[in-house]
Amino acid sequence: MSVIAHYIAGVLPWDAMVGIVESLAESAAWKAGDRVKTLRGSLHGVVVRILADGRIVWKPDAAADDLTALPESLCRED
Repeated sequence: MSVIAHYIAGVLPWDAMVGIVESLAESAAWKAGDRVKTLRGSLHGVVVRILADGRIVWKPDAAADDLTALPESLCRED
């Protein structure tokens, strides 16, 4: 997993690495309204819809435009 490599390289703190690995191990039952964040936690937002190919359309907080992401590039917010 590249997230572990990022931790070993010193660019990702332990808590972030553990959170990412745990979120990847969760069931990927995404639904509209779920709160999400990017793996590094730099953006937070809400799921708008799930596309037929499995990509997630989500709206970052305080942003006008929606973003599209692969499920593995986001994790749920607690």
